Amino acid sequence: MHILLTNDDGIRAPGIAALYKTLIKAGRVTVLAPDGERSSISQAITLDHPLYYKSVIFNGKVRGHSLSGTPADCVKFALAVTLKNDKPDMVVSGINRGSNDGCSVFYSGTVAAAREASLSGIPSIAVSLNEWDNPDFAHAAVIGLNVVRWVAQKGLSKGTFLNLNVPPGKSKGIRWASQCRVPIHGDFQRRRDPAGREYFWMTGRPEASHKEKTSDTYLLARGFATITPVHCDSTDYNTLKVYDIA
Repeated sequence: MHILLTNDDGIRAPGIAALYKTLIKAGRVTVLAPDGERSSISQAITLDHPLYYKSVIFNGKVRGHSLSGTPADCVKFALAVTLKNDKPDMVVSGINRGSNDGCSVFYSGTVAAAREASLSGIPSIAVSLNEWDNPDFAHAAVIGLNVVRWVAQKGLSKGTFLNLNVPPGKSKGIRWASQCRVPIHGDFQRRRDPAGREYFWMTGRPEASHKEKTSDTYLLARGFATITPVHCDSTDYNTLKVYDIA
């Protein structure tokens, strides 16, 4: 199996190095990731300035490639240029530092890379660890490898990719989960810079919803690793039927 590995934390982030160490047990791994952090950039692509591509050594000894663009750029560039004649069987994005459960799927560059691959017909997985301060990516990397092997065996429906979130420490198990729909990052802290000018810093995160006990946010907060199947087609077909459009 040939796997394309990318992320949104950058080529030198410890999460991508940890995932590389496990994925090489499943097959050949090509690494192409942003040259720096591109968190919360969603599925943005670069149209107004050039992209720079180069070979780099990450994790001390592993050769990969970096791109001066977004996670979605990395997937597009790999499929159109570097791997044009050697298409990957799967794309894996991560491991992200911090979870990408719930509504984070709309903002996350990690998730966006998996979505970009899915749009091109390639099975893909986004992997995130729900830990910010002292992340230990080893356990999440093992779970990521297990999910990769499952997808390699079972396959995914066209246009569907998997969003995997792993709790810190050892998880209680893996659960299929729905996407929590509680909005995130809705608070703004008022601050002042050294010059006395007022500015605002967006922050905040909701508590796990007790009304959605099958949601990723609820289960992740209770120590389970969660897998949410996400579809690239956002059409509300029920509304189409109601208005006899389809």
